[in-house]
Amino acid sequence: QVQLVESGGGLVQAGGSLRLSCAITGRTFGVYTMGWFRQSPGKEREFVAYIRSSGTTTDYADSVNGRFTISRGNTQNTVFLQMNTLKPEDTAVYYCAVKASYFSTDYFRTGGAMDYWGKGTLVTVSS
Repeated sequence: QVQLVESGGGLVQAGGSLRLSCAITGRTFGVYTMGWFRQSPGKEREFVAYIRSSGTTTDYADSVNGRFTISRGNTQNTVFLQMNTLKPEDTAVYYCAVKASYFSTDYFRTGGAMDYWGKGTLVTVSS
């Protein structure tokens, strides 16, 4: 059974940093595309960042570009989201999701169906 397990969320002051992890268990994907999404109370889920399993193709939402970095771990089945210069508006539950094979960033940005989702990790940024 495939599971995506997020970790690394927590409470941080504005300007601080957190590093989220997403581990894929139960299956080894030869090639995949993974995205990070977030959802704040009362808002729809939104795209945050995207990476292909090769690690060479990434993309970011405008709201986090230059502050967040998505990367692939050495095990390939782990993806990280380094979040720097956090702002109160970054407060949300962060989810990772994966599609087997390569998909375009537009597919992730426009709400394309994912193969698997994690349960989310809460990030709270205090002012």
